Amino acid sequence: MLGLAQVLPGFHVSGWISALFAAVVLAAVNAVVRPILFFLTLPFTIVTLGLFLVVLNAMMLRLTAWIVPGFSMSGPGPTLIASIILAAVSMAWKWITSEAKGDEGEAPRA
Repeated sequence: MLGLAQVLPGFHVSGWISALFAAVVLAAVNAVVRPILFFLTLPFTIVTLGLFLVVLNAMMLRLTAWIVPGFSMSGPGPTLIASIILAAVSMAWKWITSEAKGDEGEAPRA
């Protein structure tokens, strides 16, 4: 989050403690609130072919910014862009870690 605050105007984190707290709160919000909202907004997600998930991620970021002092976003634009960037980083991280796990976990072929 600190790196994102450095490159994205309108995305503010006051320090590493706020960034760490925001990451923990965002993880908790994604684990508890996001599945409920995902279920409630499933028709929108289906109609938009999954693009509404970006808005749902932005809503989770907004909720986190509302909870965590020292973490804020100055409008819907930076929130949506941050949501897209965080989703891309998460997807890349999952791809990298699954590649590393796949190489070690494979049995030798005969």
